[in-house]
Amino acid sequence: MQDLRHELYTVKSVVELEQIAIKQFDIPAYELMLRAGQATFDLLLQRFSTTRNVLVLCGAGNNAGDGYVVARLARQAGLNVRVISLIDPESLKNEARQAYLAWSDACDESDQITEHDVTSAPILIEECDVIIDALLGTGLQRPVSAQWSDLMDLVNRSSIGSLKGSGKDLSKPVISVDIPSGLYADTGCIAGNAIKADITVCFIGLKQGMFTADAGDVCGEVVLDDLGLPEQAYKKVSCDARLIDSPNYALLPERKSASHKGRFGHVLIVGGNKGMPGAVILAARAALRSGAGLVTILTEETNLAAIAQAVPEAMVKVYSLGDDDVFSETLTDSITHIAIGMGLGQDEWSSALLKHCISIKKPLLVDADGLNLLASSMQDKETISSPLVITPHPGEAARLLSGTGTDTNEALSSADIQKDRFASIRKLRARFDDVKSCTVVLKGAGSLIYDGKQLLVCNQGNAAMAAPGMGDVLSGICIGLMAQLMHLSSVEAEAEVSLSEITALAVCLHAGAADRYTKGKTRGLLASDVIDTLPELLR
Repeated sequence: MQDLRHELYTVKSVVELEQIAIKQFDIPAYELMLRAGQATFDLLLQRFSTTRNVLVLCGAGNNAGDGYVVARLARQAGLNVRVISLIDPESLKNEARQAYLAWSDACDESDQITEHDVTSAPILIEECDVIIDALLGTGLQRPVSAQWSDLMDLVNRSSIGSLKGSGKDLSKPVISVDIPSGLYADTGCIAGNAIKADITVCFIGLKQGMFTADAGDVCGEVVLDDLGLPEQAYKKVSCDARLIDSPNYALLPERKSASHKGRFGHVLIVGGNKGMPGAVILAARAALRSGAGLVTILTEETNLAAIAQAVPEAMVKVYSLGDDDVFSETLTDSITHIAIGMGLGQDEWSSALLKHCISIKKPLLVDADGLNLLASSMQDKETISSPLVITPHPGEAARLLSGTGTDTNEALSSADIQKDRFASIRKLRARFDDVKSCTVVLKGAGSLIYDGKQLLVCNQGNAAMAAPGMGDVLSGICIGLMAQLMHLSSVEAEAEVSLSEITALAVCLHAGAADRYTKGKTRGLLASDVIDTLPELLR
């Protein structure tokens, strides 16, 4: 098995790679199937060396063919193998049929279960040591039918024995072939139900949907086998996205001993409407922890005492509606970067602040209520001329996209965004095409980053991050890094720094700090815990 690649592909691109291998490099399709089955069988022996009883679940198409190859290899190695097929395997075509016939030739008829229901499944699951999932492959286009879903439920249950009243824990490790059955490979959404794999062995290229949306609940550990495709084949097909699984520390040069705070930017954090100081406190603390040189908070007057106590390292200014003097040249000349939206609200005060911040023409990050204001008055977006980062969660993304690209002008929902996060972020970026430089972060499991050229997927983070204030912390980290890194000289930086790279670094540090703090737990994380853990990741 190879190390995990960082290139991610759609199903269409993987099919293109496969066809290049077949037509241009003379690798027969059946040979690729044999290699896929061999790779899965090798993984089975490597990870579960004491296995004696294997249950292979085969469906239709090439995924089933891969499963029959595994079954044959396991049988020839002396293992006890049973196969469940929910279709008549005689109906298989081409290479899948060839693999099925080879399996049939290798065993007695009694070794095969080809029933069209799952009545035998509980017993077979109880008797096996490992389950091979080759039910549904990457070509899945519609929701899983009831019959297939029932089998998935049986596999996924942690206590299959309870079906017979035994109460024994009969959970079995599952290896999914290419992708967990029931997961849409391009989007990461579940087609009504899906197999929950312990390991997924992925072929030719990693599928983009396996690292976002619902995929984290079903893929388990992901390993890749390229099936021996030559490197020249990969040069002929561009990847559709790239995986980022660790911070790019080349973007964080070590500071010189004579450094001073004036060299690392002056961030203006704008938000905190009446009675809502918490969001700007978190953002300011995160910006400071990330290394911003100076931080000023612009907020509503009643928040002063809470902010002064929580973030004594930050300067604080007050904005009252109509009091434009606060935006004096002294302030606007000194600040280098602005983050607005955290606890901002959506009233007249909030709208006036957003307009002021846009007019300053400094690199800008817009989050939370700032995005909601943009969604309700997109003409404000028309005046943005400075580099821009927007960081919507699915709900905010839905509001930004509602009424665009449709004839009905129906409001979109978070669920609409989640159906295809990749398409959604491309639409979001297109919404800001008239901004000279714009990077979009679509937050959520498997956060996406897109600048109109390269789409990145963060493979870090965990369910414990579903907590208040997490987005405020991300905004603070991102604006703090922007302040430090956007104007580095070529001597200071180890690599050319783009806004997209800085944003990706912020997303990775944010998620990485959460992972380090939780250590595999899915509860118990506060947004402030992420801030306090940041120094462990920074250099």
